[in-house]
Amino acid sequence: MPMTIKEFVAKRKQELSQEVAALDKKPTLLIIQANDNPASDAYIRGKIKDASEIGANAILRKFPIDITEEDLINEIEKANNDPEIDGIIVQLPLGKHIKEANIKIAVSPKKDVDGFHPLTKFDPCTPKGIIDYLTEEGFAFEGKNAVVLGRSEIVGKPMAKLLLKKNCNVTMLHSKTTLEDKRFYIAHADLIVVAIGRLGYLNEEFEYKKDCVIVDVGINRGEDGKLHGDATPDLPVKIQTPVPGGVGLLTRLALICNLLETTK
Repeated sequence: MPMTIKEFVAKRKQELSQEVAALDKKPTLLIIQANDNPASDAYIRGKIKDASEIGANAILRKFPIDITEEDLINEIEKANNDPEIDGIIVQLPLGKHIKEANIKIAVSPKKDVDGFHPLTKFDPCTPKGIIDYLTEEGFAFEGKNAVVLGRSEIVGKPMAKLLLKKNCNVTMLHSKTTLEDKRFYIAHADLIVVAIGRLGYLNEEFEYKKDCVIVDVGINRGEDGKLHGDATPDLPVKIQTPVPGGVGLLTRLALICNLLETTK
């Protein structure tokens, strides 16, 4: 039986807490928030809880949604220069008057635990978390056919890049890919990472290899008010990650792994 994501995360947190206990100083994460977004609030609560569970500090600095881009960059600069702060994340989304690209490069690459700065040494958290979990599950990446559905800057593109580093044969499918081609590549995939934000897009109408692994990054609110993924549950594959309780936990775990690395 494969280890569930919850079991894997609990195991890694136990290991991380032992590593933190051996350090001379507690790792400190600064979370900068400039939005009024319930999903962001939930993510932040989770990040603070994760940090606490491994013995690290997490500080939230919340600013008004109408803070100017210049003032927000000044706040980031203060954190860059604060020796007490080891890692910085800026919680997205931001106000429409702020260019996210400018904010991403404002965070020092040494403290960019989100992994978005062009010069950062850290992998973005969602793709990193997925790779770490698949590695634990014994997935042999080399030479495998990996399909990435979606080409976002946060998941799709960095996911494809990490899979290429692992020597997978990577195919990216997106809104302009024909349905015929999608059916072909999905049917031949050993690994499918779906991140398009469309409830139940991957379903029984596609064919799958029986030993295929599906990683579902989608989070969609259904008509029942509950959270659902981009794939319908219980597809005929070897492993399918759940929503909720799946990739979100891996993303948060990768963040505290990156934080620990900055502190070391």
